[in-house]
Amino acid sequence: MENKRNYQKEMERVLAKAEGKELPPTLFLHSCCAPCSSYVLEYLSRYFRITVFYYNPNISPQKEYEDRTEEVKRLIRELPAGYPIQYMEGAYCPEVFYETVKGHETDPEGGERCEICFRLRLEEAARLAKEGGFDWFTTTLTISPLKNAALLNAIGEEMGEKYGIAFLNSDFKKKNGYKRSVELSAEYHLYRQNYCGCVFSRREAEAREIERKEEKSCGQK
Repeated sequence: MENKRNYQKEMERVLAKAEGKELPPTLFLHSCCAPCSSYVLEYLSRYFRITVFYYNPNISPQKEYEDRTEEVKRLIRELPAGYPIQYMEGAYCPEVFYETVKGHETDPEGGERCEICFRLRLEEAARLAKEGGFDWFTTTLTISPLKNAALLNAIGEEMGEKYGIAFLNSDFKKKNGYKRSVELSAEYHLYRQNYCGCVFSRREAEAREIERKEEKSCGQK
């Protein structure tokens, strides 16, 4: 059986080389939302000159997308950082997402549709990171306990190889990363959404909430 990779350790080796450099390396960081970005920015801004790349055409409806976008911008303004953090927003084209996941509308959350969505966003991040001359690119997505870090890192490495840009492996939930993101979300009063982003995950979240209320109601009878 293949040994399980420790992505946190792999990242720490990169950070050790970056630490103390007169000119820190640049990092193109794909951001999924402000809460997930909070710990990642606090952690990595000590080692990199970061540009946050907000590219999430999966998010629905548009008002939700706009709310999450503004929270990321506010976080960047308010969060103390080791090195200044820049911001770049990708195109919001939901039709691109729907066309990309066509045929997978009924996949369960965490299934093949999610993998396709990861590929869509990480490929665009890799393409623009190479185009912008960045040293590294990565994503905040691995901080979520509900996301498959091994899959995300495999896609990141694949896209990095395709476009000729180094991918920073990560598992940001490690070392209490997710716990710290919850603390920072409370400290900065960040909006914490109750579904991943797309209309399909929203429907699943709503269905779970209805089921939870029904179970609670039955328990009180």
